[in-house]
Amino acid sequence: MSHAIQIGDNCPTFGLPDSQGKHIQITDYLGQRILVLFFYPKDDTPGCTKEACAFRDAYADFVELGCEVFGISSDAAPAHEAFQQKYKLPYPLLSDTQKKVRQQFGVPSSLFGLIPGRVTYVIDLNGKVAGIFNSQTNPVGHISEALKVVRNLLTA
Repeated sequence: MSHAIQIGDNCPTFGLPDSQGKHIQITDYLGQRILVLFFYPKDDTPGCTKEACAFRDAYADFVELGCEVFGISSDAAPAHEAFQQKYKLPYPLLSDTQKKVRQQFGVPSSLFGLIPGRVTYVIDLNGKVAGIFNSQTNPVGHISEALKVVRNLLTA
């Protein structure tokens, strides 16, 4: 198990399939856009649905600020596609079925290791981690925190 990524660390590079099966290579976005990567436990569960919908509702704000948002869980593409369509999620959901990317970031588990953690990372234009928000119990708090970090990056 790798150590947890800290603020100031380089964003790990990875490639994962989206809900359409298209392979997304994060290096295509690093340095081009500010990235907001949110790891969540499972599609279509109460907390994750709240979080995904809150990111959906704030998506225009992120795009306006020059960001790209990615949701990442261990669900397979068909589950992601159904979840995306059901809630009209405008950003890619990536399938980390082997939990390799989750391990690269060192996303912790909670509840005795049974539930995958809920962590949001903001990656700046230099490919460095600029913000980390870890919360199993406050799925929607991440969005305003992430927006705050993005706005600070843009005014720095």
